[in-house]
Amino acid sequence: MDSSTRAASGLRERLGSAIFTRVAGPAGLENRARIHGRPGPRWFGPDRPIRTVHGDASMFIGGLRALLLQSLHPLAMAAVAAHSGYRGDPWGRLQRTSTFLAVTTYGAADDAQQAVDQVRAVHGRVRGTTSSGESYDAADPHLLGWVHVAEVESFLLAHQRYGEAPLDPAGYDGYIADTARVAEALGVTDPPRNRKQLAASLGTYRGELRPTEEAREAARFILLHPPLPWAARAPYALLAANCVASLPRWARTSLELPQLSGIAEACMAPTGRALTAAIRWAMTPPPPTVVNAQVPRDSGTFGVEDG
Repeated sequence: MDSSTRAASGLRERLGSAIFTRVAGPAGLENRARIHGRPGPRWFGPDRPIRTVHGDASMFIGGLRALLLQSLHPLAMAAVAAHSGYRGDPWGRLQRTSTFLAVTTYGAADDAQQAVDQVRAVHGRVRGTTSSGESYDAADPHLLGWVHVAEVESFLLAHQRYGEAPLDPAGYDGYIADTARVAEALGVTDPPRNRKQLAASLGTYRGELRPTEEAREAARFILLHPPLPWAARAPYALLAANCVASLPRWARTSLELPQLSGIAEACMAPTGRALTAAIRWAMTPPPPTVVNAQVPRDSGTFGVEDG
């Protein structure tokens, strides 16, 4: 291996490790070993679309988009603002979410069920009243349904735009059907199972969505003031810009985000594809050699990818 190859390999390892640690947390390596190494049946086989989507670096943009879109339901946003601690511990919240996605997507069936049971127990304790006097309950199937469809649409759209290998229409329908299994386990009633049903479900919530000051504050925190070192601010800004560009115009208006022209959006997309490709490169080890033949394949996204 020549010096330039060694330097590139070292850079890849450092970047990949830094991203993985941020997203998966201090227990990331241990969790990954258990998720992929523990024997037993899985909720989803290796050929299922959910593994393709959740294992791609496009999830970085899709995850940001989901947070912004979800914030536009005032009851969901009130619950997050009062109970999630997203300002005080944003990385912890991300790491818990990424681990949940990884366990339910790739892990043994009993581990997936345990993860769901833990989330349901947390939801059962999250109740309160908004500043306008509306009651919220995180275990409400209708509210859970909004969180689910906003997340699924965001992950799907990001994968269509920035995924390494976008799926065909049947594949994306299969992805939505896969996520419905997790949603039902969490308490969602009759989640959508294809793109037509997903669009219809999103439409039923449109009249309930409205901007609140809490939602706008969350957007400013997520997009403008992330707790990141300066070296990571520029790449994150590109992720955030592509996230904003992918939101529907009404959502951007509600959150007081910049409106981009069609030309600006078209120019933005290549930056998103380049950045997700760079993340994918950093988190995927080089082909095995005699020296590193036992190195496992790292994740392309939120934590752990199938080996």
